[in-house]
Amino acid sequence: MLEGFRDFIMKGNVVDLAVAVVIGAAFGAVITALVDNVLMPLIAALVGSPSFDGFLLLTINGVDIKFGVFLTALVNFLLIAAAVYFALVMPMQKATEHMNRRRGITEEEAEVDPQVALLEQIRDELRTLK
Repeated sequence: MLEGFRDFIMKGNVVDLAVAVVIGAAFGAVITALVDNVLMPLIAALVGSPSFDGFLLLTINGVDIKFGVFLTALVNFLLIAAAVYFALVMPMQKATEHMNRRRGITEEEAEVDPQVALLEQIRDELRTLK
């Protein structure tokens, strides 16, 4: 029983997933700090408030409908998405392109998924059978 558990834990995908969760949590803290301490104060300097929670507050029969809270969440989402894209995705794409150029791999070669290539071969073979 313990041997099976050890084998399960030592599988590459379990370890990779654990590393991804830890790195994701750490990177989440960096992005949150960037949004809360840099981007939102810049918005506050431009708009006057870092939060839109009080904006478009509508009261119907004693019930508050808070469009501003939704607007704040939407702005936070867009800022986080922009921060992730410009701080992580774009530099990783540039680094991958640079490494592929150094290795002499063309863009077409780098983008072909082996499964897609196999499916294309099967499709081509089926066409010749007709």
